[in-house]
Amino acid sequence: MAQVAELWEKAVPEVRQGVTGIGIWTALKTAVPIALEDDVFVLGVPHESAELGGHLRMASTSRQIEMAVTKYNGKPTKIRIIDGIEMHDWEVAKRRDIERRRMQEAEIEKAKSELLIRNSWESVYERISREYAAIPNRSLPQNRARFYDAACSIVAEARKEQTQHDDSNERNFARCIERVAQYTEIPSTAIAVEVLRRSGEL
Repeated sequence: MAQVAELWEKAVPEVRQGVTGIGIWTALKTAVPIALEDDVFVLGVPHESAELGGHLRMASTSRQIEMAVTKYNGKPTKIRIIDGIEMHDWEVAKRRDIERRRMQEAEIEKAKSELLIRNSWESVYERISREYAAIPNRSLPQNRARFYDAACSIVAEARKEQTQHDDSNERNFARCIERVAQYTEIPSTAIAVEVLRRSGEL
């Protein structure tokens, strides 16, 4: 802690030379050095003066702080401004960082999963369209019946391969059923019943 305080004491005069404004100077005077971890210099602002943190987070100010701290730390050092001036506040901020990263990673995984599902059903959707385009004499009911049978099998087989039935998956599944209904002029509910029977869900 003494090392961190000494580093900040050396850096502040240089930072002041590179910035202007009463708000920034007040923020620099109020800020408390808390820690130096993994080349990150942590400055805290009292909770009751949290608005001052905004002055320190401005790109021009934070850049001046990083340059000064880097100079006296002897290696590239990033700056982190947090609310609170105790080590406990820094621990809380780190836990929030971990939770934020966890949520971001979960969102990324969810987006990847939805993309895979969409691409899978998109290929089914296109296959149905190709199957229909290949029908000779589409006006004949017997030929549309053959298409209906083939299309239901295509969708049912794709359904069996799905490992999750979340909202995204169900909507894409329904889209393929609606496409078959459009081509065959059979109600989508009736097609859904047939597909679900073939996939073993009914």
